Amino acid sequence: MTEKTSHASGEEAGGSSGQAVEPGAPIILSNEPGSFAWGVLAERHPALIGQVRDAFPYERRQHEALDALLEEITSGVVEPLASSERDHGQWSDWGREYFGRPWFDAPFLWAESYFYRRLLGAVGYFGTGPWQGIDPFAPFKQAELRGAEVDEELRALDALAEAPVDERAADLLHASLWGNRADLGFRVSAEEAAPGEAAPGLVADDSAILWQLLPAGAPSVVAVVADNAGRELIPDLVLIDHLLEYRRVEQVVLHVKPYPYYVSDAMTADVVDCLRRLAHAPGEAGRIGGRLWKAMASGSLEVRTHPFFCAPLPYEDMPEDLWQEFATATLTLVKGDLNYRRLVGDRSWEATTPFADLTAYFPGPVVALRTLKCDVVVGVDGKTLSALDQSGRAWRTSGTHALVQARR
Repeated sequence: MTEKTSHASGEEAGGSSGQAVEPGAPIILSNEPGSFAWGVLAERHPALIGQVRDAFPYERRQHEALDALLEEITSGVVEPLASSERDHGQWSDWGREYFGRPWFDAPFLWAESYFYRRLLGAVGYFGTGPWQGIDPFAPFKQAELRGAEVDEELRALDALAEAPVDERAADLLHASLWGNRADLGFRVSAEEAAPGEAAPGLVADDSAILWQLLPAGAPSVVAVVADNAGRELIPDLVLIDHLLEYRRVEQVVLHVKPYPYYVSDAMTADVVDCLRRLAHAPGEAGRIGGRLWKAMASGSLEVRTHPFFCAPLPYEDMPEDLWQEFATATLTLVKGDLNYRRLVGDRSWEATTPFADLTAYFPGPVVALRTLKCDVVVGVDGKTLSALDQSGRAWRTSGTHALVQARR
């Protein structure tokens, strides 16, 4: 095991401001009209405020706070948290360079993260009143989980149960990968691709390395850093069941967010909802749900969380306790766009920059499993990149392409 020679020095969620600037890889901002980052701040965030407002019978104070937040993000400057907020000091440290400036001039990763923190504050999530702890995104997550698409996906597990084990493993990996398209925030401002475009191909595929790192019968411990709830988390759980059932791993530690984040990011409550959805389903889905329920009781599946998962920082700045946790894992499987941006750094990297170079700091083997829905991408070979760029499609942001990238 390698020792961590440098790490975040601030409070429990990490305390530095990000990776050192690399030549040719500027931090992504949101101040270029028409860019993906600009669209998130200018279109997606205002739309989300409206959706959250309509989803609950909020009181006057909350409506006024949402109105103020909307005005601030569209035409004002970034305001700090009130001094009475529990995490005022931490965000003051993280945002000292950005307060008093337009939201669009702050780093995209920071601005997105701070927006969600402010939204939770506006609806009283962290307060002491009756709205404390009420997930403002819960109605969206629950509606998706009850949807016909989930019924269809669960029924498909019956046929897959008859497939050879290796074929089943590959199919479940791809289901987890493409399940990453089930991102409620992404669909606030973008339509899902047509069914015929659901899986046009991978821009990078290191899945063979993943399976090599998890030989059957080895006492492996896998950390899974979850992304979205609902339609993404269910195939993640099904893949976890397969790894446990066929002894590819001895234990899986599933890391989730400590509070609502990025609309559909998974918390412990979402894991419970998905396990119930599986356990109460007929056929193979119900059997999988029953096994996972028992795995939770026995400790072979464990859910954990950490404040750093809601920090506006790259994983290179993770605090020592989280670094040590990942260091003890045989493999860390990182899901989704946000985790990918934090893993390699939310910068305008050349797409051919080696994934292994940008994740060399990580304390052990790491695999990224992600559908592309933002600009950041690395580890693409030159020939593939040329073909993608010449296609004329927004392949980086449309959710029609994906990747599996590994660093041993």
